Amino acid sequence: MGSGQITFSKSHDVGLITLNRPEARNAFNASMMGDLAEALQACRSPDIRAVLITGSGEAFCAGADVREFASRLEEAGPEGISKHLRELAGRFHRDVILEIRRLEKPVVAGINGVAAGGGFSLMLSCDIRIAADNARFLMAYANIGATADGGSTYYLPRLVGASRAMELYLAAQPINAEAALSMGLVSQVFPAADFNRHALETAVRLAQGPTKAFGKVKAMMDRSWQSSLEDQLDLETAAIADIGLTGDFQEGITAFTGKRRPWFQGK
Repeated sequence: MGSGQITFSKSHDVGLITLNRPEARNAFNASMMGDLAEALQACRSPDIRAVLITGSGEAFCAGADVREFASRLEEAGPEGISKHLRELAGRFHRDVILEIRRLEKPVVAGINGVAAGGGFSLMLSCDIRIAADNARFLMAYANIGATADGGSTYYLPRLVGASRAMELYLAAQPINAEAALSMGLVSQVFPAADFNRHALETAVRLAQGPTKAFGKVKAMMDRSWQSSLEDQLDLETAAIADIGLTGDFQEGITAFTGKRRPWFQGK
């Protein structure tokens, strides 16, 4: 990507997005946010059937670059930093969080190290979260007197319950990978030594699945929080009728009756 703070590549139908500011623990600044948005846009390509987001070095993402905040505050005062926060959060929400949810394919967060602040929120927005056994999770916002963003006030209570979510914000203390696993923040924990391999294997396995079905179920699950049961059942009826027209569904049925493994092509 343009600034080099995000690297993007494709492997085995997986879009590989790596946050690449290791000297700053992959903390977000404005240019990095733009690069991440550009990479996610590239993942709309039908040639990409799953996405893996991870970090370079020893961190997944330490959130926003607080040193940049300090500089803005010194230069522009409270009104200036307020404007900057509004702009940065707006871009984060519109171009990153919502774009992840709009992608009609699975997005995996490969949490290779600390996930704090906006990095914590970023991983919450992904469909599947897997972690290295040395990863740490920290909401962090309260430590600088900030409110939470990145959709964390939406996703976190739904994952861990309202009381635990509020506790994680108020305490602003790190938890380890095993604690994150036990409370449902992540679904799997792997040894750090070979975490990158496990993360890629997870994404590749998803990329070999029925992509259109995955995308429809992702969208329906997102809508389920606001839907009535009747509305959700109507969505499911329409979706499964549409999916009956796809090559992957027809392949799945043929493979099942032929007692062989299906070969899905995302079509």
